[in-house]
Amino acid sequence: MSDIPAWAARLRALRRHNLWTQREMAKRLADAADEHTRARLPERDSLIRMIKYWEAGTHRPKDPYPVLYSRAFGMDEEELFGATAASSRRDSTDALWQILRGENPLTPYARRKGSRIGAETLADMSARVHGLRLADDVLAGLDLIQPAFRELGTAVRMYRDSAHTEEAGRDLLVIIGEFAQIAGWVAGDAGRADQAARTYKLGIGAAQDAGDGTLASYLIGSLAYQVSSIDDPGESVALAQAALDAAGASAPPRARALCWDRLAWANARVGDAQAAMRALGEADEALDRDFGGTEPAYLYWVDENELQIMKARAYTELRRPLRAVPLLTDVLSRYNPAHSRELSLYLSWLAVALADANEPEESARVAARMLELSADVASDRTAQRARVVLDRLQPYRDVPQVRDLLMAHG
Repeated sequence: MSDIPAWAARLRALRRHNLWTQREMAKRLADAADEHTRARLPERDSLIRMIKYWEAGTHRPKDPYPVLYSRAFGMDEEELFGATAASSRRDSTDALWQILRGENPLTPYARRKGSRIGAETLADMSARVHGLRLADDVLAGLDLIQPAFRELGTAVRMYRDSAHTEEAGRDLLVIIGEFAQIAGWVAGDAGRADQAARTYKLGIGAAQDAGDGTLASYLIGSLAYQVSSIDDPGESVALAQAALDAAGASAPPRARALCWDRLAWANARVGDAQAAMRALGEADEALDRDFGGTEPAYLYWVDENELQIMKARAYTELRRPLRAVPLLTDVLSRYNPAHSRELSLYLSWLAVALADANEPEESARVAARMLELSADVASDRTAQRARVVLDRLQPYRDVPQVRDLLMAHG
């Protein structure tokens, strides 16, 4: 990924943050000009080409464009075009500036040789991406990584090389975003964090170019979750907030609830109990909200049980086992055993919560079940959680059940 000036990355990220296409950006710049300046602006297509150069960092905007940009975004000119952001605080937009840097892999080829994309092809691709999601419920990352990235690559090549209407192009960008989300998730589960992050970045760009804020928020939230779990929890708070901002107040209830859940988890990871509890409450309220529209298919798994599990995980992370244990015990008593990876992951949280509650015997029993379930699961997430559980039980190694478990599992 090539490096570009901070101001160029900022212009591109802010445009996408507002869900504006480059054509819309050109209109916004023209609207920001007074009558005299507007009369001197180039034709719209020429202005779009200039925007592409500016966002790539090839050329720096000259007067009057810095002023027009600052008016369009409602920001100070120095904040937009300075070497660094005016504030040192890592806010949600600043987080997006970084992940959206570099060349756009979705730029169409100059000469498209592929066939024309129609409704039947798009419907088939939508069905395939949902099939991958359903497969992920019962298979682990190393089992799915090749088919997931094969499908994503096919969708990207099709967008760049095929002929299509503007509407079909937007639909295809949405499909690319959905493929990128599940492929990124699969890559993370396979232990390939860098590949997952790059894939989420691709999907975020596709979703924002399509003007789909709900999908963009889903991808940003997925990235926030990965960052909070294995990398920088502080960064994940900014990304989780960016996901919530991208969704907007009119997003479907499940999307809003998931955004609040991601934010709760990120805050729990940095130890901000008050912020985490507030976000969990917002998630409950969001899920209860009435919604007359159709929710995207990728939100099918977000329900009351998942919110309950997220609450319990946040309580466990905050060392509040008396709240976590009843919630996890209730949900896991009716959890689908075919979803062995998720079941083993959630059992790992129960085992840790029980250890925190000074119940080492019961924790060892739950840990043994978790380790048995995950033994044949090709998932880096379950392997990491197994190590966390065994480490957490080390202080109780004199308890017979714990000693036997540690001996059996090294």
